[in-house]
Amino acid sequence: MQTANARRLVQRNHFAGPEDWVSEDLYSKVTHGVARRLRSEIALQPGAEAHTNAYFGRFEASYWQRWTGVTAVRVRAEVRVGRPDSAEPVGAHGTVRVRASDIAGHERTVDFASVDAAPGDGPVAVEFDAPIDKFLDGGAMWLEFRAGDLPLTVDGVHWTVGADDAREGRLPNAVAICTFNRADDCAATVAALASDPEVLGVIDHVYVTDQGTDTVDSRPVFTGAAAVLGERLHYLRQPNLGGAGGFSRGMYEVTGRAGQANVLLMDDDVRVEPETVLRMTAFADHTASPMLVGAQMLYLYNPDYLLLSAEGDDLSALKAGLPADAEALHDQSVIDNVQERRIDAPYNAWWSCLIPASVIREIGLPMPYFFQWDDIEYGIRARGRGFPTVTLPGASVWHADFYWKDGDDFGQFFGLRNSLITAAVHSGFDVRDLSKELSRRVLSTIVAMQYGFAETLLAAVDAFLEGPDALADGGQELLARVRELRSGHPETQRLPVSAMPASAQVRRVVGPLDEDKADLVLAKKAARQLSGRVEAGPVAVPYEDSFWWHVSAFGEVYVTDASQGGVRRRRRDAAQAKALTKRLASTLRRFVAEGPAAQDAYRAAVPTLTSRENWARLYGIGPADTTVS
Repeated sequence: MQTANARRLVQRNHFAGPEDWVSEDLYSKVTHGVARRLRSEIALQPGAEAHTNAYFGRFEASYWQRWTGVTAVRVRAEVRVGRPDSAEPVGAHGTVRVRASDIAGHERTVDFASVDAAPGDGPVAVEFDAPIDKFLDGGAMWLEFRAGDLPLTVDGVHWTVGADDAREGRLPNAVAICTFNRADDCAATVAALASDPEVLGVIDHVYVTDQGTDTVDSRPVFTGAAAVLGERLHYLRQPNLGGAGGFSRGMYEVTGRAGQANVLLMDDDVRVEPETVLRMTAFADHTASPMLVGAQMLYLYNPDYLLLSAEGDDLSALKAGLPADAEALHDQSVIDNVQERRIDAPYNAWWSCLIPASVIREIGLPMPYFFQWDDIEYGIRARGRGFPTVTLPGASVWHADFYWKDGDDFGQFFGLRNSLITAAVHSGFDVRDLSKELSRRVLSTIVAMQYGFAETLLAAVDAFLEGPDALADGGQELLARVRELRSGHPETQRLPVSAMPASAQVRRVVGPLDEDKADLVLAKKAARQLSGRVEAGPVAVPYEDSFWWHVSAFGEVYVTDASQGGVRRRRRDAAQAKALTKRLASTLRRFVAEGPAAQDAYRAAVPTLTSRENWARLYGIGPADTTVS
């Protein structure tokens, strides 16, 4: 989008959220006096002061200096100063300042202007050109407003850069959403995108891939948004191929068109700040070279809390979702904390992540993982091919808090199997070290009496060792197998709280685990569980206390489900524990023996697995439709 004077709009300042459940302090802050904050304007009473040094209010100069060729930004605001009853001119009664910070949070004034009021005056356009030159390691810019003895109203705050600063001009943007039986959520997400006229101006296509039976097109909210989007909306139906299959379909469709574009992946169940779309697409067009641009995740139930500044991975421990930097904000309120230091991201999750079509054509489509780690693997693969990722602060969606999701579910199968495949493809893959990690994971579930969980993890290792052929159907057959496997274990099922005996007393955890002695503690807990040297129970354990080293002290325990909607009953079963421990030993011996060959097979199969032809086969699309038009 270009302004009349050949400028590109890259950010707007809102002063309140899109809905009332969002705190205004995420957008602007009143530091003195009284001010009314609306979505598009802020009205300060005489003597009041306010600023936009807030999560959605800052211009993230550090990221623009590091990753783009833009050297200056212009910020423009419409300012109105109220008049007293007297018709006499009254002089300067408002001040607007551009403020900036550095990596340590030290603040400085970049520029300022006074605004005069006189009879008959309308809005005054205040405009600043601010260099982006002292922010490489951190810092941002924002506006500060001060009202004198007259009211001051500010709106229309736009941050723009030169239209010629973009790498290739404004590329077409396609939003790709996949959904499975979350019709209401998905419809609301599409409607949010269609609600903002300026954001609609940068959206050229919206692909909704519906893999469910409760279809999105049955919702009036969706049909209303479809009328607004018109020919830009592409509603696709296909078999359930999981998140990987749903997202890859949008990527497939966009890269099947001639020319360059940005593909903005977005979860179906997020609540969208429409401004995020504008910021991500503008930033992507200005990066010095093609790269992935990700949004951050704010918690849906705690809307001012940030999951992570940027996520990292440790393939040697099969872990992801780790802080990418020791200075990264993690599970913190971004009303009380701002991220000054620039944090570089190894990858970005696909609650919202923009990927240039040129990158997709270069490195291929996602791995057919069905569920879990598809976004992580793709970011790692892109990074290895020279396409980095940035997680852009101030670009964010609200997503359901992970804290409310129980870890004992079928997703653990795909999470472990896919992490093993990712590690095999993108790391040295030391099978002996990895076998120790696998042993800890599985044995900890056994001592915690999560026998179905243990079977789920062991099945994941077996599936990994089957090799690339296990990915042939996109995951549908494996999903059925895992669900059947888990159905035989009652502790995997959530029970109503009424199932918990009234006599069950709550047992809180006492003290933290000494991580240096974790393996020794695990061995002792396993021996006690097998021999029955545990408290008989029943007892109740809150979810936040349900560490394996605490739960394993009992023979029968009711653990609160993470959803807080019920409990899970776990009971000691020595026969199951012995059988699973024996199977663990056998599986690990096989993993050490066969793991290197599996690694070679997966690495050789990546080009085929991520090809358009393979995904077209999974979608059921004919060969004639698999080439770029």
